[in-house]
Amino acid sequence: MDRRFRASLLTAILLLPSVVAHAKDPSYVGSVQVVRGEADPRTARGTVFLDADRDSRLDPGEKGIPGVMVSNGREVVVTDAEGAYALPAYDDMNLFVTKPAGYATPVNADLVPQFNYVHKIAGSPPLRFGGIAPTGPLPAAVNFPLIEDRVGDRFQCLIFGDTQAYTNRELSYVRDTVGRMLANRDNGATECLIFEGDVLGDDLSLYGRFRKIVAAGGVPQYYVPGNHDLDFDAGDDRHSFDTFRREWGPEYYSFDIGKVHFVVLDDVRYPCNGVDDHAFCDLSQPPTFNGAIHERQLEWLRNDLAHVPADRLIVLNAHIPFVSYSGARSRKHQVDNLAELYAIIGDRPALGLSGHAHTVEQILPGEHFHGWREATGTGPAPFHQIVTGAVSGSWWAGDLNDDGIPHGTQRLGAPRGYYAIDFDGNTYVDTYTAFGRTRGEQMHASFNTPRFRAWARTLIVYAKRHARRRVLPFESVPPVTISDLGDMNMLTLQDLAESSWVAINVWNGSKDSRVRVSIDGGKPIEAFRTQPGEGERSFWGPSYADPLALAKQSTNARVAVRSTEGGDKTAGFTIWRGVAWKGVPGPFPFGLLTRRSNHLWRADLPSELPPGPHTMEILTTDRYGRTFRLVQPFEVVERLPEMGWRWVEWPG
Repeated sequence: MDRRFRASLLTAILLLPSVVAHAKDPSYVGSVQVVRGEADPRTARGTVFLDADRDSRLDPGEKGIPGVMVSNGREVVVTDAEGAYALPAYDDMNLFVTKPAGYATPVNADLVPQFNYVHKIAGSPPLRFGGIAPTGPLPAAVNFPLIEDRVGDRFQCLIFGDTQAYTNRELSYVRDTVGRMLANRDNGATECLIFEGDVLGDDLSLYGRFRKIVAAGGVPQYYVPGNHDLDFDAGDDRHSFDTFRREWGPEYYSFDIGKVHFVVLDDVRYPCNGVDDHAFCDLSQPPTFNGAIHERQLEWLRNDLAHVPADRLIVLNAHIPFVSYSGARSRKHQVDNLAELYAIIGDRPALGLSGHAHTVEQILPGEHFHGWREATGTGPAPFHQIVTGAVSGSWWAGDLNDDGIPHGTQRLGAPRGYYAIDFDGNTYVDTYTAFGRTRGEQMHASFNTPRFRAWARTLIVYAKRHARRRVLPFESVPPVTISDLGDMNMLTLQDLAESSWVAINVWNGSKDSRVRVSIDGGKPIEAFRTQPGEGERSFWGPSYADPLALAKQSTNARVAVRSTEGGDKTAGFTIWRGVAWKGVPGPFPFGLLTRRSNHLWRADLPSELPPGPHTMEILTTDRYGRTFRLVQPFEVVERLPEMGWRWVEWPG
């Protein structure tokens, strides 16, 4: 199908409230059937069957389903004509079925699919959050129940980056964003929710409350393991996701919906100390993680894809980005054995989804940033990849918005949000939606003026100095705040004479996006992307900053909140793992400031705009041919007026 025709067709479809009128059935609550009894400890056996009476038990007369993929985490087999399978058994393995298209697995009471059996004979070593209890000998059979679920080839999935709630307070923010959104939308066409890791922020005892909050959507949930979902007291990577496995299922697996093969990967090696050849993984360093996919998992993926038709779309889900703009030079925050993964995928149609970076990033085939080759051994991206942002934004930092939630403006300037991906066969359209906004709101714009650049330079230097000293919160009154910027939508004649431009942050923008600005209905000005993605280094500083995002991040007044009743207990707030953030209301930490972005466009302003009110219309057209509009008034003045009350003596 011609790409432009397909794009226009999908655009028409996506403007409708939902893609298809397919009602979800969350009532198939059950489990995998584990049959205890004498078994050959070397071979796992069982049957994948059509659960006619929906009791999760293989009853006389119920038929096996042939051709279904089953795995032990290394080998992959397909069931025979009777639905039976046999696999080599390991003392520590995930035994799981790849849900085939047209079928559904049972879910538990909180809508988490039940498609696996964790076999860990001796259980986990002692772990703070419990890990996995000893399972004992291999069962006589592990049977996987399925029911028919005629979804078809057109459906939607919602994708969430790092929810990362460290505390019950932050988990309430998840409830009031994700939970509220799911409870108020029509989820009839939504077949899956995928959480791209860092479900929680280290306190895994909060999993239960999280699960019940998300169940409000009535949609099956799939989880990717992140570096904050780890059992940090595990001494070996074999046990580092044991609590995750107990709560959510395998740390890597696959499932099919329509003509899409979803693959979840574990690309967090912990501890990497003494395993990976990086200075931060040295045995002399504290235990830490590295972005890597272990060999057993790569072998499983080869075996898995051997059974998947070549025309299926492969959607890879991982926590740490395969590559990213924001971490382009990092060996820890990208997958350092990525070349092996690329070789396995080959020229199959593929889409990569990840979280971790707390940024929204579109990386299209052929795009390339300096640092990828050194960090991952790869060059230009061979397939489309999206770093999906973070529900938590900048770790739930910032002042509260109108809904009482921290604005948490993300590091590349996008607001907190989530992705809806609408699939049609093996094609798709991705849409980023900010919480509290409509699908049609896709950008914000602000002016980069000499006045802003001087202000930003002062702010960035201040934040960088504190970053070097690792001081949080800031211990001194900042040299500038948002108030010192004055009216950001007011330009002086001197601003225009000394070079000013419109900075347009298209949150889901890519190198194929087009951005145009028209002032007072005049001839459109073509904007250019500040990061071309052609192998260059990251450009940063006042000229590459997002003025509006940086202004919001510049003053975090919530740190100064204090009461006589609560004292230190309720003063300010915490960020990350219990780090107290209270005292002087300075900016976000240096690393969180939007001093650069790969989805920022610049349109230079004409120098001859006359004083008075003006209007600019901004149009952005995305890679699918959809156009989004923003209209913003602004003023041109000879000089900035006094913005506060002018104290003069009244006559009389």
